[in-house]
Amino acid sequence: MSVHNATFSGLGLLAPLTRQLAALGYDAPRGVQLAAIPAMLQGQDVKVQANTGSGKTAAFALPLLQRLMMIPPSARGRFVRTLVLVPSRELAMQVGESIRQYCAQISPAPSVLTVYGGVSVNPQMMALRGGADVLVATPGRLLDLLGKNALKLDRLETLVLDEADKLLSLGFADELSQLFARLPKNRQTALFSATFGDEVTALAGKVLRQPLDITMTAETDKADICQRVIEVAAERKTQLLIQLIKQNQWPQLLVFANAKQSCNRLQQKLQRAGINTQVFHGDKSQGNRGAVLNDFKQGKLQILIATDIAARGLDIDKLPAVVNYELPRSPADYIHRIGRTGRAGESGLAVSLICPDEFHHFRVIEKKHKLRLPREQVCGFELPAQQPDVSQDKNPQSKGR
Repeated sequence: MSVHNATFSGLGLLAPLTRQLAALGYDAPRGVQLAAIPAMLQGQDVKVQANTGSGKTAAFALPLLQRLMMIPPSARGRFVRTLVLVPSRELAMQVGESIRQYCAQISPAPSVLTVYGGVSVNPQMMALRGGADVLVATPGRLLDLLGKNALKLDRLETLVLDEADKLLSLGFADELSQLFARLPKNRQTALFSATFGDEVTALAGKVLRQPLDITMTAETDKADICQRVIEVAAERKTQLLIQLIKQNQWPQLLVFANAKQSCNRLQQKLQRAGINTQVFHGDKSQGNRGAVLNDFKQGKLQILIATDIAARGLDIDKLPAVVNYELPRSPADYIHRIGRTGRAGESGLAVSLICPDEFHHFRVIEKKHKLRLPREQVCGFELPAQQPDVSQDKNPQSKGR
């Protein structure tokens, strides 16, 4: 079946799911869904690499829900059938909400629970007393709940690791090892991520059984992200950002910085310039982060300054632009950051402000992602002549991922 004439029903999905997808505005399956859904419906293990915003959540959620539809409600029991592991609270909430939306026309509706740290464990323990058809969890909180005997995983049928590379880069390797030791070996396992490093490849070799390996390249995705790289002195970055915000008048903008303190300082400087902003990082309470994220999603907040916890799990419809005020420490996170824009086939803009101390690191990012991006300088913010990036490629391309 070609991408152009594919339908969700043609992939084998049943009417309650296809009707709900139509109600949500899903016209046709995207590339990653076309490749992954039939394999997962058949119970096959999959290892899927696809860009952010390409539709990975639906690619694993829809077949999981259909397989649950085949089970009589009387046979569901007080245990967890499907486990989706994610690296952050925000991604857990987003994935859980997406799954609940997809099953809105299934009767009786599967039970979908979401558990994560940073909030009281007691309500989550109470909710798990009746088991869960689908449990979306962060590893740390899941281990807490297992330690309190709040759930059982011995009858788990399907395990999904979403953003598998981030789970490992955040230091969850030990937690994952503990969890895998508690899971039945006879299960379906799926790994999804935008990037797969050596650690994830090694993990895949240990936990997957004859998987279907799916790699969706940038060329197969519809996302169109224009990437701009502007050279500027470190001490003038904020002034340049203020000018870009006022000139472009973006209806919404996501700005990335590396540290909580950097976010707070930048917020203060923008506020003094008359630009209203909010910050989003790990020092904020879960209630505050939820409220800020909700305001941003609803368009009530124009500018959000965030650390890399927003590089994953933040799905903002039609976000026109992101700015890397500071480059991500991990080259892999560059793709996740810029992937907040240009989602679901929309075009987007990603701007990186780089000072001379960051020239080398940005070349590392380019090499990692096979990019060649032109360097720009903005009038009034030019660097002194002795500070050019002399290794810049002479024939760059300004688009790509």
